[in-house]
Amino acid sequence: MLNKIIFEQPLNERMRNLLRLEHLFDLIDFRSQETYEWNCRAILESLLEINDLLSRSDLKAELIKELERHSLILSSLKNNPAVDETRLNNINNDLCELLKILRDNTYQPGIKLRNDELVTSFKQRISIPGGTCSFDLPRFHYWLNQPDVNRRQDLLKWSADLEPVKKSIYMALDMVRNSTHPVKEKAAAGFYQKPIESNLSCQLIRVFLPSASRYYPEISGGKHRFTIRFMEETASESRAIQTKNDVDFELHCCIL
Repeated sequence: MLNKIIFEQPLNERMRNLLRLEHLFDLIDFRSQETYEWNCRAILESLLEINDLLSRSDLKAELIKELERHSLILSSLKNNPAVDETRLNNINNDLCELLKILRDNTYQPGIKLRNDELVTSFKQRISIPGGTCSFDLPRFHYWLNQPDVNRRQDLLKWSADLEPVKKSIYMALDMVRNSTHPVKEKAAAGFYQKPIESNLSCQLIRVFLPSASRYYPEISGGKHRFTIRFMEETASESRAIQTKNDVDFELHCCIL
């Protein structure tokens, strides 16, 4: 969004994991524009981080639950005259296709990464400071110096089975983010607190500020309320402090 900075705070563990995965996929997309040696290193590191997140938290099952929840909500809107039925059906069909892939017991996202010897050797060294330099991993150094087309093919091969996860995450987050209308709010002396209605499932708080703002929000929250403290930007070596000024901002409470 032009001239605005968006700050997001997830209010549950599932949403935290989805946002982390989105961040990693975004990094890969950016770095994939130019597959130079250093970009290839960063892409592979991000792919391994994605794989670790997926295996550590059984995110495949969590993603299925999230998409199923969205599908049920969309189905309840079918007879609503204010809803574009064609668009609704298209979105629901896409959801169903992704759910079909995710529910398949033979689908194991990240399996190509886990079964690749070159990737395994790289993974074993990345936790060591400087551990992936050329003399530590001559085979990886050799791969980095292959023609660009070869490296691109390998990166696509390693990431191919993660594509349904990526599409599912982007779709789920897009629906969550668009599930609310923005509200203009004011934080008196840099402080704002709001209760969350018990009948609403608020998953994500979004705060919009002008890009020229002298403040940034620190957001915390749970099931019943959330708090925003606006901090004044200072020199990096100094401790940030809450502003004493009133701060106008735009608030999105995503409740899908």
